[in-house]
Parts: sequence; structure tokens; C-alpha cells
Amino acid sequence: MFLRTLLTRNRPFVEAAIRLHQEGSIPANSYVLDLDTIEANTRHFSTEAHRRGLTVYAMSKQLGRAGGALDAITRGGADGYVAVDMACARPIVAGGHTLGNLGHLVQMARGETREAAGMAPEYWTIFSRTKASEASRAVARLGRTQDVLLRIWNEGDVFYPGHEGGFHIDELPAAIAFLNRTAGLRFAGLTTFPALLYDKETRKVSATPNVETLARGVEVAAGTLGDGGRIEVNAPGTTSTAVLDLLADIGATQVEPGHGLTGSTPLHAVEELPEQPAALYLTEVAHLHQGVPLCFGGGFYVDPVFDPYGTRALVAAAPEDASTEPVPLDMPDPAGIDYYARLHPPSSRTVEEGDTVICGFRVQAFVTRASVVGVTGARTAAPVVAGIWNTLGDPMPAREG
Repeated sequence: MFLRTLLTRNRPFVEAAIRLHQEGSIPANSYVLDLDTIEANTRHFSTEAHRRGLTVYAMSKQLGRAGGALDAITRGGADGYVAVDMACARPIVAGGHTLGNLGHLVQMARGETREAAGMAPEYWTIFSRTKASEASRAVARLGRTQDVLLRIWNEGDVFYPGHEGGFHIDELPAAIAFLNRTAGLRFAGLTTFPALLYDKETRKVSATPNVETLARGVEVAAGTLGDGGRIEVNAPGTTSTAVLDLLADIGATQVEPGHGLTGSTPLHAVEELPEQPAALYLTEVAHLHQGVPLCFGGGFYVDPVFDPYGTRALVAAAPEDASTEPVPLDMPDPAGIDYYARLHPPSSRTVEEGDTVICGFRVQAFVTRASVVGVTGARTAAPVVAGIWNTLGDPMPAREG
């Protein structure tokens, strides 16, 4: 879906990835990140968000929590990070970055609340009274007060299957009162997910019904508190600079860009937006079977934001092969293990074992067994690998070229 965009808008990055792989610096089965472009995308996004009074908490799961990516996003001006789970929170904190929002989308398991409290997130999202009590006990041990966001919902709201949870809008006054009399916790605002979604029919991003629930929740909270204080509104989903006005208009105070920082939201697939593409999946031809090339897998998880579509891959033995026509690739069946994927070049093409294979789908590194590789200087004559990480954000040994 994004391969053409990569080749059109960031061909030097593609050529750099091919060169570094052929030199032996990038392993097969890797998500490769253009760290310079991620930093530039973040700087543009953060500048525009701050101009609208919005706080930027970047999402790191798509990038495998890689330290180089976190550093680039921080340099680009993000205010902090949202941790989708504790596996995200650990490298964020270990890298000295600001943990902005914890517990959304994934609540803290009971056994992790003490560790979470020690990380001192700026906001902790809570779905239930039980989870509030668990957080309270963990925070109280440290003698501090934790700002809390409540996830709310109403009939007609939109959830991805398995993402449901939170306080019903009618429960909100009682939930706020409960929270504010629970030791160590303080109500700070509201959240939902998704606040925005891409509509494939209109090819636009629009607000979900959840936004109306948020707006009503702010009114209810203001009436319950009665002190005129600021109510934070965290409104994630399909976030790029193209939707910042929409987010500001619906009353958001916190935004959480993820794919927006790598130029791969659904809107980036159909429009040329300010963010440049900055991520690709790289592997290599492993062997041929009866004339059919098979490439190593391990990272063939395509974020299912689009309906199924035919995947094509660039096959290259050298950087100049970036100009060749991509070939069809059989995406491994989700019911199986993606040990390999089959390529189908035309009979006129010669494909050899060890050739570089590049795809341009939406990445979700954290649910794969791929490596994450950061590249700097992609637009120069001497690109370099700045680091290699596993999908928990742990550094891996550098490859010898």
C-alpha cells in the first residue's frame, strides 16, 4: 500500500536500505526506520499541534519501542509518549523520556501496578473502580498524587473488537467522586478510542460517535467538579497534521500520533500529506523452489486498517534496482506462521538468493519477531545504521558489513 509512496517521496531511504542490507549491516526480517525523516515529521507535527494548544504524546509500539526512534521523536519536539502497555513504558522511561499516558489502550495488570506507579506517568488511564483501587494502593506507597484519565463510553460508540471498556457516561459523576476520594488519585480528564477513523468511501478522516460522548462527558465533569478547572481530553486515532484542526475543534487537549510520524496513516495512502514516509519492511530471498523465490518472513503482519489488497515487493541486488517494477508477493496466511513468503517475478527477471526484498505496508513491529533498524543519513552518500533493537526495545549487536 505504501511502497509506491516510499519510492516516490523517499527513494533515497529505499536505496540506502538496499545498500546497507547488501553490505551486511541490516539483517533480513527488519523494520527499517529513517530516523532523520521521523525527527523531521515529528518536528512539523509538534509545531502545528503546539500552535493549537495540543499536547503531543507519541505512540511507540509500531516502531518496536526502539531507542533510536524514541530519541528522534523527542528531538522533534514531542512532549512525551503514550505507552500502550508496560512493554512500551519500560524503554520509554529507561531512555529518559517522559511517560505521558499509561494504561490506554491496555490497562495495567494487578502485578504491574507498583512498577507502573514508580514510573510516575503524567496521566494514568483507568477503566474501572477496581483498577482505580489497584492504582491507588501502588501510588499511595510512594506518597504522591496521580492524575487520572477516565475512559468513558455510551451506546452507539465505536470500538475495535476486544478494545471495549470504561465507565458508562451515566456513571461518570459517581466515578469522578469515587476517584477523588481515593487516596493518591485525582481526576484530570477523559479519553476514548478511536476518536477519529478513516472512511474508505469518502477517503476522509472523520470523528466517531465517541467524540459526542467525550463532549458530553466534559460537560458532566465540569458540572460535577464545579471549580472551573481544566479537563484534559485525550482523543487518539488516525492522527496526523491533516486532522489537527478537527481534533482542536472537538475539544482535544492531548493527541497521540503513531503512524502519522512515519507517514503511514490511511490518509497518507490516498493523499500527499506533509509527513514523509519513513518506515519499510526489509527481508531477503532465502531460496528458490521450482523456480519460485521465497523470502524470509517474521514481520509480515499488515495492520488491517484497509480491506485485503494485493501486496507487491521490490526485489533488488543493488540500490539502482529501486527503479525496477515491484513484483507480486503472497502474503502468508494469518492462520499460519510467516516463516517465508513467495515472490512472483516475471519470467524475464532473474532473482538470486540474498537479494533484498522491500515492502511498504503499515508496520506494527511490536506484534512480530522482526528486528527494528534505525538508519541515519539516508539522503547522503554515506548512510549508516544507527542501531538495531528487538521489539521490546532492547539493543541488539551491530552487524558487521
